[in-house]
Amino acid sequence: MSFTHRLPFVLPLLLVSSSIAGEITVEPRPFTLEKTFSASILPVDGAVPVKIEPEGWADFEIVEIAEHGTKVAKGATLVRFDAESIDRKLADARRAAESGALSLAQAIQDLKHLEQTSPHRLEALKRAAETAKEENAYFVKTRRKASEESAAQGLERRKQMLSNQQEELRQLQKMYEADDLTEDTEEIILVRQKDDVAAAEFALRMEQLDYQRTLEVTLPREAIALANAERDAAIALAKAEQDIPRSIALKKLEIESLKTSADREKEALADLEKDRSLFEVKAPADGWFYHGAIENGRWTTGEAVKALVPHGRPSPNRVFATFVPAASKLGLSAFVDEATARSLKPDLGGIAVLPGREDLEIPVKLSRLATLPGADGSYAVELTASWAKDSTPAAGSSATIRLIAYERPAALAAPTKALSYGTDGWTLEVKLADGKTERRPVKRGRVSGETTEILGGIEAGQVIITPDK
Repeated sequence: MSFTHRLPFVLPLLLVSSSIAGEITVEPRPFTLEKTFSASILPVDGAVPVKIEPEGWADFEIVEIAEHGTKVAKGATLVRFDAESIDRKLADARRAAESGALSLAQAIQDLKHLEQTSPHRLEALKRAAETAKEENAYFVKTRRKASEESAAQGLERRKQMLSNQQEELRQLQKMYEADDLTEDTEEIILVRQKDDVAAAEFALRMEQLDYQRTLEVTLPREAIALANAERDAAIALAKAEQDIPRSIALKKLEIESLKTSADREKEALADLEKDRSLFEVKAPADGWFYHGAIENGRWTTGEAVKALVPHGRPSPNRVFATFVPAASKLGLSAFVDEATARSLKPDLGGIAVLPGREDLEIPVKLSRLATLPGADGSYAVELTASWAKDSTPAAGSSATIRLIAYERPAALAAPTKALSYGTDGWTLEVKLADGKTERRPVKRGRVSGETTEILGGIEAGQVIITPDK
């Protein structure tokens, strides 16, 4: 049975056979419960939500955006943002990442050099400390006394030399005094000997000064210097034994810190590069570009759409537009009240009518019915449609849905206003054969507008009384 051809020819449910106002003869007639509601035509699959999901960048200023409802080819620019600021930041991040990598490489090389040279440095300091200790000990035990004896020996030698020169001069003078006449040659020898005596006397005085300085200044100073050298070498060795392992440990910690910084700089650069790729959104296929989002079966716009203009800034991580591929299948989405929802069931068939094309009746089938109401109290309904090639509408347009929720080919029905509810339940006023009337309990069925299905309590041909108003 074709639903498309039945809807326009639904017969009246009641036949008024009496000319008396307020009397209706009940006869079996088709009873149909039709539900009509508005629906939005939306893509069933393939729709791509357009939103910016940056890792850290927050400033996305629109430079260019396709108009709402634009048909675009694959690769066409849908949205382009101003990238000047992020490009500068990218350049800084690349330099920082490169600098971090170089600093890390240098620190690793420094650690290698430190580990290689530290044992040699420590060994050199140990040798220096041992040498200083040995030199000081040798000075204290041997060399100081030897130096004092050597100085004394030098002084005695100078005294002996002076004494020898003086004795030689006396002998010459004694020998030459025996002659009555001193010859020139003898005079020269005497002068020369006197000079030698004077030189020896001078050398003795200098030797005495050196001897005193050696004993009083040079050797005490050297003793202090050697003792200090031994002390300082020992301190330097002790310090190095602590500093060298510590410096290696610190260098290793520095490398770990540099590795962490380098990794973070790499991550920051990767995030920026990823964010930079978001600055131009292209169509993944042929299709249509719409402003706004499809969320929970609704096409939503609101405040988000106001930012979709040049110099506007859509909010990150929120869908602000939708791309619908040309190959996407279109369906219908609606939200109905509780009464309508209770009267529907899955796979129920009907028609969709497009505004302005009432001559086209598009077959539809209810594919999903929410079992619970949404926050606004409405129930979500989804329908599939059999679109004709020449009548496929655009996504986002609307349609009127007509569904036959319930039907009986032959049913008894009464005007809803004729029914009353009391202690006996639902009743109708029925005219008896003697012309009198009585209220008779009846079993009420479904309600369609101003008509109610009667499932029991009256028979065909009976006359019921309806109120004037």
